[in-house]
Amino acid sequence: MTSSSHQTGSDRIKEAVDIVDPKSRHDIIVNVQGDFPTLAPSAIAAAVEPLADPSVDIAILAGEIAAEDEKSSPSVVKLIGSHVLPRRMRALYFTRAAAPFGEDPLYHHIALLAYRRLALDRFVMLRQSPLELREKLEQLRALEHGMRIDAMIIDEVPRGVDIPPDLDRARADLLSESIMQRI
Repeated sequence: MTSSSHQTGSDRIKEAVDIVDPKSRHDIIVNVQGDFPTLAPSAIAAAVEPLADPSVDIAILAGEIAAEDEKSSPSVVKLIGSHVLPRRMRALYFTRAAAPFGEDPLYHHIALLAYRRLALDRFVMLRQSPLELREKLEQLRALEHGMRIDAMIIDEVPRGVDIPPDLDRARADLLSESIMQRI
């Protein structure tokens, strides 16, 4: 368990990493958050790909929002970015609002952050930023302080677990998947 005084998940990850890897043997730290329990292992592996570019500090996953109700839901974090490669975007902003405006797809930020070890160390030393506090999204602190975040776009976006009915659906999905693997 980590300290209850941490303000963000990144603060908790930093404490855990310092305990598990005190000699800094690992250069990349992947924080898979619990609100996407059906996230495929291949997606987790894809999230690390942008870190092959030395200018990228943090890498994430995103996917096109298909469900109409998720486009306007404040519990669904949207990535606003620009494509740097066909399946990769550079993050420009994150928001809980339905954005950006227009006919092109909206992208859902999937709860996973892959950090360079030095970027995580730097990030937790930065003050929380005004936009981070307003949107309640820690990724905005990194962007406001000039850190680069790139997103790999994946096709199969699991639905998040934000409210009790979501948890019931995730349990059913995991049970169904477990049964299918046995067949």
